[in-house]
Amino acid sequence: MIGLIFGDTDFPNEILKSIKKKKLEYLIIDLSKSKKFKKNKKSHTVSIGQFGKIINILKENNCKKVLFAGKVNKPNFSKLKLDFKGIYYFPKIIKASKLGDAAILKEIIKILAQNKIKTKNSLTFNPELSLKKGNFSKIKPNKKDQLDIKKAIKTLNNLRQYNFSQGVVVRNKKIVSIEGKGGTEKMLKKIRSKKFRNHGVLVKLPKKKQDLRIDLPAIGLKTFKQSKAAGLKGIVVKNKQHIFLDKIKCINFANKNKMFISVK
Repeated sequence: MIGLIFGDTDFPNEILKSIKKKKLEYLIIDLSKSKKFKKNKKSHTVSIGQFGKIINILKENNCKKVLFAGKVNKPNFSKLKLDFKGIYYFPKIIKASKLGDAAILKEIIKILAQNKIKTKNSLTFNPELSLKKGNFSKIKPNKKDQLDIKKAIKTLNNLRQYNFSQGVVVRNKKIVSIEGKGGTEKMLKKIRSKKFRNHGVLVKLPKKKQDLRIDLPAIGLKTFKQSKAAGLKGIVVKNKQHIFLDKIKCINFANKNKMFISVK
């Protein structure tokens, strides 16, 4: 039995498809904002502050391993439902929340580990959603693109105050935007350009000191459409350290729009 701790985004749906196809026993701890798995009979809707309930559900079903997938937003602490264990761990969660959403998940992983529940890598059942090194489009980055990519990677590696950032946009060796707490979508909408067409790059890498079992950078067809609207030429991700949704559709879109997909 595997415990699936799911938040928002489409990634959990892909994992669920794979789990069902393999006919594996599972249960869902639904932490999504919209409670998107409430119709699933194996799903349990809980508050992020109900640690006692979460741990009891896992132990009662003999779940010694869990897998995290999807975005878990920072909760409204004033409205958070807490059980006894939730009250005990509450100060640690508040402290972690100041470092970003991923830090909250890290703290939950620590709490589970204290209760002898191990966390599996998010890609355990879907290794096909992560690409190896190489180019996956007809168009390849030229010399100018490579300089932009190099600048973007260096920028992400040197970030300190933006420890929640996974993405950066660079054009003409200049930083156009760094991903904020609003995520990649908000960043790309902000930099939409009519002046530039197929110029510049979006690079997405794991955060510094990130637990690679959870919260990997994700891209999908929506990311490509938004990147095109922003006037960008390509997207770059890290080898085996990302989630690539709608892979075939993305590659077809990139080829049709003369964009490149590069994995470093």
